[in-house]
Amino acid sequence: MSASQHAASVVVTGAAGYIGRHVVSALLDRGHRVTAVVRPGRGGVVDPRAEVLEADLLAPDFDPADLVRGEPDAVVHLAWQDGFSHNAPSHMLTLSAHYRLLTAVADLGVPRISVLGTMHEIGYWEGAIDADTPANPRSLYGVAKNALRAGLFLALADKVELAWLRCYYIYGDDRQNNSIFTRLLEAVDRGDATLPFTSGRNKYDFIEVRELAEQIAVAATTPGVTGILNCSSGEPVSLADQVEAFIAENELPISLEYGAFPDRPYDSPAVWGDASRIREVMASAGAAN
Repeated sequence: MSASQHAASVVVTGAAGYIGRHVVSALLDRGHRVTAVVRPGRGGVVDPRAEVLEADLLAPDFDPADLVRGEPDAVVHLAWQDGFSHNAPSHMLTLSAHYRLLTAVADLGVPRISVLGTMHEIGYWEGAIDADTPANPRSLYGVAKNALRAGLFLALADKVELAWLRCYYIYGDDRQNNSIFTRLLEAVDRGDATLPFTSGRNKYDFIEVRELAEQIAVAATTPGVTGILNCSSGEPVSLADQVEAFIAENELPISLEYGAFPDRPYDSPAVWGDASRIREVMASAGAAN
């Protein structure tokens, strides 16, 4: 933490999730006080240094005032249902509950709100994604996140410091993920010698989950940082190169069966986040990036 920053009181929703657990630890490591909000029964998986609040945030009878009793400096909203299932109906069915929760939190006086976004808001795009890239999402997940982003900026931009933290392709802690890296580990567990694969030529923006958590922790607690930030590496890497590196680094006894699956026609040949702004934020905070 730089000299210009101070320890903040931060509420993190979705704190027991794949990303959330790492964000909680990153905030605590930077000296902040954290209330980790988890679904009932999930409190045991978060960093024990955090205060845990078990609650169903999206339930109609949940009182948003319960989130802000300690008058937090910031809320980091990571909670989302079925994030690994991009066309689950729940994305649309719970959209209004997320909007209701976050607008209520703003009305209760929380000065700073950060919300996790996704590159899937954009849909098909070739090249770098920046804050002005037009959105045309192609999944229910992307549609719901895009609608939440648009609605929150219309409703809250003049009331609170609002940051939309758009993330990309995440790896690391892969037993908790649902990615190609998870499938590789599961294939090795089964004793498979090969894994059916695409051509692997498409290029994406890969970011390790702990690095992403550090970016989120810094952006969410830096006063004055608002708008859309691409929490990403900013570097396009081919899927084949990333997966082959993962296999080598982990010394996995498996190889890729290239061409077993066709490349999906709706996947961009190359897409990545414009990371210039998050790099500036990290540098100003004295954080490694």
